[in-house]
Amino acid sequence: MGYAALAAKYRPVFARIAEGSLQRELDRVLPFEQIGWLKQSGFTGVRVPREFGGDGASLPELFRLLVELAAADPHVPQALRGHLAFVEDRLCAPASSEREEWLRRFASGELVGNAVTEIGSVALGDTTTRLTAAGDDFTITGRKYYSTGSIFAEWIDASALAPDGTEVAALVSTATDAVTVSDDWTGFGQRLTGSGTTVFDAAPVRAEHVHPFAERFSYQTSLYQLVLVAVQAGIARAAESDAVHQVATRARSFSHGNAAQTRHDPQVLEIVGRISADAFAAEAVVLRAAEELQLAYEARTPEERAASRREAEIASARAQAIVAELSLRAATSLFDALGASATSTGLALDRHWRNARTVGSHNPVAFKARIIGDHLVNDAEPPYEWAIGVPPAPDAQKSAR
Repeated sequence: MGYAALAAKYRPVFARIAEGSLQRELDRVLPFEQIGWLKQSGFTGVRVPREFGGDGASLPELFRLLVELAAADPHVPQALRGHLAFVEDRLCAPASSEREEWLRRFASGELVGNAVTEIGSVALGDTTTRLTAAGDDFTITGRKYYSTGSIFAEWIDASALAPDGTEVAALVSTATDAVTVSDDWTGFGQRLTGSGTTVFDAAPVRAEHVHPFAERFSYQTSLYQLVLVAVQAGIARAAESDAVHQVATRARSFSHGNAAQTRHDPQVLEIVGRISADAFAAEAVVLRAAEELQLAYEARTPEERAASRREAEIASARAQAIVAELSLRAATSLFDALGASATSTGLALDRHWRNARTVGSHNPVAFKARIIGDHLVNDAEPPYEWAIGVPPAPDAQKSAR
């Protein structure tokens, strides 16, 4: 379709989403209606080939759209993160009637959430959520947290252990009383992503909706992470937009400033320019990393897939390492341009910093530069699957050795 046509199709929807984003932030209103607009517009099938009703967008085109959407409301693309990954999984699956059915579902507006992480005293790398045989099918029982986007979705992509102990991904319909999704995320940023608790109480799962986790598409961790990086780039763009608007419309100026009007003060204009440069660089980094993901998608031989998977993971880590800094700097510099009045709760300009800081805390950026360096210096493989939990006791670690 090309990016110009994609942008023309979706920018009017993004503009509608942007109109109420500040008030939703102030009132803590989840974007059910706004995600509904995206479903109706076909955005849930933006990557789906055109023969199945989608837009056939490339990954660089998708991520360019995500940056624009995040600038309108950063909660929304993060809420779609699990869906985008599941679409990618079906795109990479062998041709079948089931694959075609799912691609058409996505193009018609069906949305998939996710439920992977477990909190509390769960052992590192363990999964307490279980599938139980129920005739030819299964039921799923367990409790998940950080189930971003699931509260908006028709389906939930959940990790679990099969009866034989295999780690699997199970697709669970939300159209049952056996699935409860709560908006109980308590973070100080990204509060409207629906990243709360999901409880499965013997919820039904069809056998054909269970797949070995090891068979998921190879570059999934890099895609999951790059969606968050795109959100940060969008936040930087939103900070730029607010800086421009607030400076251009500011009536008051300081006696010790450099101009009678703030909009003509060269120091203030320099700050706005640097915010813009940070936002520009952040988006450019995202799009460069998305090119590596596209190569991973196009890889066909086992050797090509292994090499492109590695490059996509490193590219995603590089992007996270630098865009986290750029987005936080843009969100902070905004206040240097405006002074104390910018701290008004009614403006909620602090949301840009809070949201950027929250997104940057996922899959901690602190580890990324080390992983990149280890790969470059020692040819070490980057980690392709992350887990969090309670590590074994020291005695148990010694026994394991």
